[in-house]
Amino acid sequence: MADSLYHPTTPEIAQHRKDLAPSIHDAFEAFSRAVFADGALPEQTKQLIAVAVAHTTQCPFCIRGHTRLAHRAGATDEQIMEAIWVAAEMRAGGAYAHSTLAIDVLEKQADRDRAS
Repeated sequence: MADSLYHPTTPEIAQHRKDLAPSIHDAFEAFSRAVFADGALPEQTKQLIAVAVAHTTQCPFCIRGHTRLAHRAGATDEQIMEAIWVAAEMRAGGAYAHSTLAIDVLEKQADRDRAS
């Protein structure tokens, strides 16, 4: 089996990570619980947002974890897939919006070519 870019997280690795910086680890865990707690947005909606963001950032651990948590919070398979499509549109939308940078370069080059 080929080595993976993403090493699997084991309980031993998780414990080692915690042992190296316990107070920061505990603060991160508390922050995460607070972020995903019901508030102005219900947990299910927050988990669907996390699924979309995870697909945009392309973090395989986040994709797996937040997909599982969204489903556990009551999101349907269809809702999860729609969140993924939102991520795909936003990522594609970013490329479309940033195309103005390339168009600007092309227009300036065309102006230089005409001037010479």
